[in-house]
Amino acid sequence: VKVATTKAQRKLFFNLRSMKTANAGMNDAQIDDMAQALSVKREDVIEMESRMGGADIALDPTVEDGEENYAPISYLADTTQEPVAVLEARSHDRLQIEGLESALGQLDPRSRAIVEERWLQVADDGSGGKTLHELAAEYGVSAERIRQIEVAAMKKMRKSLAEFA
Repeated sequence: VKVATTKAQRKLFFNLRSMKTANAGMNDAQIDDMAQALSVKREDVIEMESRMGGADIALDPTVEDGEENYAPISYLADTTQEPVAVLEARSHDRLQIEGLESALGQLDPRSRAIVEERWLQVADDGSGGKTLHELAAEYGVSAERIRQIEVAAMKKMRKSLAEFA
């Protein structure tokens, strides 16, 4: 537990209780007097007084006298950055990227461009990729033909991605 790490904090740690007149909180005048007497900042006095004035709490109590007991330590666990989970997520992401790149690499240039422009690009306004009609105008074919090319490309990609599953 961090209590006193700087010189000013150590001064306060060893002198604060003896200089306080009662267990009650300190008023502004007492804080200013103590800061001046110990040659420390007013903020340091306030911080140390709050640290030392707090009650101690057992994080893992050994006494169990009822069903309503709980251990505060059980609520402090941080599962967001477990090393195993982080490594699994990175590995999963890497496999997805490799699989997608491999699947896209098996497509002809036009099919690949259509899939990328429809599903993998984001427009400037934050919306999804191009519409069938936009691509049809770009390639000089009907929207139905773009849809057929897209369906065939997705089928080929699914087959390729099955190897990575």
